Amino acid sequence: MDGIFYNKNRYAMQESRTDSGIMQAIEDRRSIRRFEQTKVPRKSVEEILKAGILAPSSKNRQPWKFIVAEGTARTEACNAMEKGLEREKTNPLLPGSAEYLQGAWQSLAIMRQAPVIIFVINMLGVPMGKTPTLEERISEICNVQSIGAAMENMSLAAGAQSLGTLWICNTFFAWRELEKWLDAGGVLCAAMAVGYAGETPPARPRKALEEVVRWME
Repeated sequence: MDGIFYNKNRYAMQESRTDSGIMQAIEDRRSIRRFEQTKVPRKSVEEILKAGILAPSSKNRQPWKFIVAEGTARTEACNAMEKGLEREKTNPLLPGSAEYLQGAWQSLAIMRQAPVIIFVINMLGVPMGKTPTLEERISEICNVQSIGAAMENMSLAAGAQSLGTLWICNTFFAWRELEKWLDAGGVLCAAMAVGYAGETPPARPRKALEEVVRWME
């Protein structure tokens, strides 16, 4: 009986902590597209990166590598992306996604504002242009899920320090130029702009639970 009582209380405590802490942090998270120019302390960036490293990963492969660009390096990274976006106008890598190119230019403008850009590399990724085997394809899906978990951890950790973030995938329009500049030996997955938020955007609409969940018993 004592054991049952203890377990019930433990689960109640866990539920309460989730309701008041984790869920609130998730609900408060926003994608920030305007940043202040205030410098972000190195310790804060390190805490964000530690949160990413603590994410679960398939087979504990931890496929990620993080490259932090500040100051001159951030400027160089943005210049590399701009070069790629200019090239995309006449020699596109993603011709079928041309309608989203303007959004990539907007992402670049945001990256130029943010004091910190964290580039996330999949060190086990299948090189762009290579047709993966079935096993490589499965591993790729698993590793990308792992990196997604790391980035969400990073976003929530940033919010806990009153910092804003923007998860950026428009880097794919300039992946060739950015990978050359990064010289990381892996596949660029995404970038995360980090800084003090210069805006307080409202929550964006989400689909209702019944629209996206199917229960099976």
